[in-house]
Amino acid sequence: MSLLQQKRRKRPEMNLVPLIDVLVMLIFFAFVTMQFKSAATLNITLPKVETAGKNEFKGKVTIGIDKEGVVTFNNKNVTDEQLLSLLREVRNIDKDIPVLIMADETTQLKKLAFVMDACRKTGLNKFSLQSR
Repeated sequence: MSLLQQKRRKRPEMNLVPLIDVLVMLIFFAFVTMQFKSAATLNITLPKVETAGKNEFKGKVTIGIDKEGVVTFNNKNVTDEQLLSLLREVRNIDKDIPVLIMADETTQLKKLAFVMDACRKTGLNKFSLQSR
């Protein structure tokens, strides 16, 4: 045989697409079967703290203004002075309590501005205006 007639051997090729598919499936299987531990599942008994009362209030404050300009604080009618004192009390409990202001679409801007200003004066800056 001459050198020209010798067959050249093909370089071995490896198809990577099936290997990538298998690798992706293994990673997906690992994420699906992984267990995430939280504090509730770690069986921890938290210590009792006598002064933890301030952290118990997790509610939100709702201030409503109707068509006539009547202000309600958590569904109870209040005057402007009462609103300021109630907001101060809430501020003393927790300054990060969210305040939701629900005003009728025909409410005077003056009344809405008063309520928003009362929230800012008392230090409750996390307020929002509900809309449809």
